[in-house]
Amino acid sequence: MASVTLAAMRPTSCVVDLAAIERNIRKLADRVAPLPISAVVKADGYGHGAIPVAKTAIEAGASWLIVAIVEEGIELRDAGITTPILILSEPPPTSMEAVVAHDLTCTLYSAEGLAAISAAATSASKVVDIHLGVDSGMTRVGVQLDGIANFVEAVGEYPNLELTAVWTHCPVADEPDNPFTAEQLKKFGDAVRQQAPGVALHVANSATALTGQAAAAGEPMLVRYGISLYGIDPDEALTGVIDLEPALTLRSEVSFVKTVAPGIGVGYGHRWTTNRETTIATVPIGYADGVRRDLGLSGGSVLIGGERHSIIGVVTMDQLMVDVGPDSTVAVGDEVVLIGIQGDEQIRVEEMAKIVDTIPYELICAISKRVPRTD
Repeated sequence: MASVTLAAMRPTSCVVDLAAIERNIRKLADRVAPLPISAVVKADGYGHGAIPVAKTAIEAGASWLIVAIVEEGIELRDAGITTPILILSEPPPTSMEAVVAHDLTCTLYSAEGLAAISAAATSASKVVDIHLGVDSGMTRVGVQLDGIANFVEAVGEYPNLELTAVWTHCPVADEPDNPFTAEQLKKFGDAVRQQAPGVALHVANSATALTGQAAAAGEPMLVRYGISLYGIDPDEALTGVIDLEPALTLRSEVSFVKTVAPGIGVGYGHRWTTNRETTIATVPIGYADGVRRDLGLSGGSVLIGGERHSIIGVVTMDQLMVDVGPDSTVAVGDEVVLIGIQGDEQIRVEEMAKIVDTIPYELICAISKRVPRTD
């Protein structure tokens, strides 16, 4: 039987411009030069495809890759990637053997984590590098600022562990006028110098790098670029600091067209009703693909033929409907762009996020695995 790819079977796809990602990375690297940079490729490269994005980032100069969970690191190793990989959260003790076996660097902040990875390192006859995660304001995970020295002392009890970096995360760095970040970074830098002298640190995400605070806590071992390398600004306040290129296009095609009389309800719950005779186009993409169910109810639109048309009614699991107006020439097979450029028009994910009252991160990460990624 002949092999058929999903991309050939389905008109819905995510087109990822790896060349745009490469150009973004080079611009971002120039922003913080000569500091080394890393590429955050967790959540399947923010929905863009972790493996191709990782390889592109390395070619563009990234010296580290960053993931959230062990499985994401293993996926990169299985793809033949040998670049250092940092796991942002402490893995469960049961996964430490996999961490060591795949040469992953994990973030730790508990006695249980230290004991578990030391045991795994002993079994593998290895000396393992670790990073310490510090909670300096996120109130999520990590040791407190005054607990750094105790952790450093605990690491010293394990001869097969080497603490090579201490890091923290900035919760409001995307608010340039918020004084909290400057205070946070000073306190963090002072704490590391006092309690872990000689150990490298890193603090900078996309927002701190774009606001010029990458080295505010001290000379960092790397800058952690995430959302910005995909061409999306961390916040509207940072738009235009660097000319970034959105790398993702979410597209589909018209699958059905019909003329509908006035007064006809559309979709589940009849949340939208025609007020005139009009043409409705059906598009085979829905909330199971990552499109928000309330996108049409909130004022969302798509591009067809280089023009904006309103999504109407509730987005269903596999399809959505679009009002393309009376006397429309829209036909089955016409391209539909939900995120991206068509003709002279563009819909950015930042715009879509504002419509449904969320952030771009959530929308791109929500694009499901059943949407083929192409380049």
